[in-house]
Formats: sequence, structure tokens, C-alpha cells
Amino acid sequence: MSEAARQRVGRAQAELLAALVAAGPVPAGFDTRRLEIQARALRAKRADVVAKVAPELPQILGAAEYRRLFAAYATGRPLTGNHRWDALDFAAYALRHGRLPRRVRKPLKSWRAHRLGPAPPGGSAA
Repeated sequence: MSEAARQRVGRAQAELLAALVAAGPVPAGFDTRRLEIQARALRAKRADVVAKVAPELPQILGAAEYRRLFAAYATGRPLTGNHRWDALDFAAYALRHGRLPRRVRKPLKSWRAHRLGPAPPGGSAA
């Protein structure tokens, strides 16, 4: 494969990845509807992993609200670190944008503050 062809493939892959995980434009030749279905599936999978890493989040928020807020959070925000930091970043997002009642806001804020402390429980970051 020539260097020019390799660069074209690389650009096409980057465009596809941006469309799937970073709310980028749909590349030419792709079905917009199918790409959105796949992007939603990837966000749901990411939410599943975060829920396994930090099971308190869906418990505090409630399963439906957790899913709704996580989908909004993950749209346009690709995973940049690990899932533990993703959980912490999501909690911050939920506190800023979630319009949460006090009975939910207080334990979520406490959960996040506890995880950001110098010595997380059980040797984990989330």
C-alpha cells in the first residue's frame, strides 16, 4: 500500500471514529441512521462498564436517570482515560447538568468527593 493510500485510510478511520464516539460528522458513504445506532450502542456499552466500575452511580441516580444522563454525557465526549476516571468525570457532569433533587445530589457529591480523596477505599480509584 502506498503512503498516500495509507494516509487516506487513516483519515477515513479517524473520521469514522469521530462520528462514532465524538459526535463528529458522518463520513461520506455511511448511512447516518446506522451510524447513530452504532454510536448509541457504544455509549450504552461504555455506560455498562462504568456501572461495573462504580455500581453506586446507577444506585444513587436510579437506573433510568443514570442511562439518560450518561448518554448525554458521553455524546461528544470520547473516553480519554480509564473507566474509573470516566465515572468521576460523569459524576461531575451529572452534578453540573443533571438538575438533580437534593436527595440524589448530596450522596452523588459525597461519592465523588470520597473517590477523589487521597486514599480510595479498597485500593481503587472509583
